[in-house]
Amino acid sequence: MTKMWLIDRIYSTSYMVKEHLKRGEITPTGEAYKSALYIALPAVAEMVSVAVIGMADTMMVGGLGSYAITSVGLTTQPRMIFLSLFFAMNIAVTAIVSRRKGEEDQGAAKSCLRQAVTVQVALSAVLSWLAVLLSGRMMVLAGAMEDTVGPATEYFKILSYGMIFQVLSMSICAAQRGVGNTRITMWVNLTANGVNVVFNYLLIGGNLGFPRLEVAGAAIATVIGLAVGFVLAVASVLRKDAYLRISFKDNWKPDPLMLKSIFRLVSGSAVEQVALRVGFFAYARVVAGLGTNDFAAHMIAMQLMNLSFTFADGIGSASTALVGQNLGRNRPDLSIMYGKIGQRLAISIAVVLGFAAFFARFYFASLFSGDPEIINKTAGLIVIIACILPVQTSQLVMSGSLRGAGDTRFVAFTMLVTVAVIRPVGSLILIYVFGLGLSGAWFAIVLDQIMRLVMSFTRFSRGRWISIRV
Repeated sequence: MTKMWLIDRIYSTSYMVKEHLKRGEITPTGEAYKSALYIALPAVAEMVSVAVIGMADTMMVGGLGSYAITSVGLTTQPRMIFLSLFFAMNIAVTAIVSRRKGEEDQGAAKSCLRQAVTVQVALSAVLSWLAVLLSGRMMVLAGAMEDTVGPATEYFKILSYGMIFQVLSMSICAAQRGVGNTRITMWVNLTANGVNVVFNYLLIGGNLGFPRLEVAGAAIATVIGLAVGFVLAVASVLRKDAYLRISFKDNWKPDPLMLKSIFRLVSGSAVEQVALRVGFFAYARVVAGLGTNDFAAHMIAMQLMNLSFTFADGIGSASTALVGQNLGRNRPDLSIMYGKIGQRLAISIAVVLGFAAFFARFYFASLFSGDPEIINKTAGLIVIIACILPVQTSQLVMSGSLRGAGDTRFVAFTMLVTVAVIRPVGSLILIYVFGLGLSGAWFAIVLDQIMRLVMSFTRFSRGRWISIRV
């Protein structure tokens, strides 16, 4: 009886909202979880599938040797820095569209998407040119050695040419998530990444009569996949029955009020994204300094970390949409409930994933490399991942809920403290002062994740985000 009471206490919606915060009847447990899963499952399926396809991408590149894994891995954080402003704008788009959906203001939701697309077309053209121009210097700054600087630069440059496809596809998908259309974004990204894998097979090793382009082939395959995703994303908003339908006949002139709303949230999200990317870049640079084999093991372990991240991120997307929509309906009590439901779901999944990762750690590492040293190093890192998964998933959902409420500045502050300071500085200290090597770099991630959970959970529990206007 005690065990059943504890489970009910944790998962039942009856206990998720304090009495003085209730604005009406709280959704029954079964119905609430069904609503959350209706949005979350397609998002989880999308993001997990994309991560698995990304892992397959890395496996294909890994067949060329550890230098290839490292070359591709070195481009990740520099790419993210150039995309950080777009990520920030998309966070704002999701928050605004979800709130307008809750207010039943379809015109404003569509206006938000049009304004975001217009700004991003111009911005992506400029940043794409800049990324190509600075590609070689960025790779050297990222820690590329003599054996990796050439392939890494070529890979980065090719992806930069396709930036506009990725940017516009992400913007449309962000708006679709805001209205709960996660099934659309799932098919867009699954198809795009499936195309990527097919062309990886054709171009990396030169199969079925295609040229053998190795690392450059992987980059070209990615750009082709991004272009396909862009076409599908645009098609989703050209349909006559689409909630976010746009047309060339619409008013595409700048809307000062909508742009003001977008940039009010972007100002917070931009700080978050810049802090996130600079922190990740600095951290990756520290790890790259340990050598090619250590960085290869790090990148393989990161594949599993990213896979676990996608489960929580998919649930977090549902929490973002449901929190924003219920605030728009003037039901902050239901926003609190859905934020907590997301956290419960994420932790439950994390426990299962943690056990699976621990017992399959050597097999997982062997999928990417046949080098015994790299396999053993990776397996050790996976033990750390298995222990930290419940913390990681919980803080991701809490942060997603706060973004849905428009509390982007606090999330930005959290990222500034944890990712931009604790993770890179902690890794330096643990590696070079305490002599922990690659394990020290990952213990710094543990510190980062714990601090993020403490900060985001405390903020969510205090409830100040309820009164934020979007």
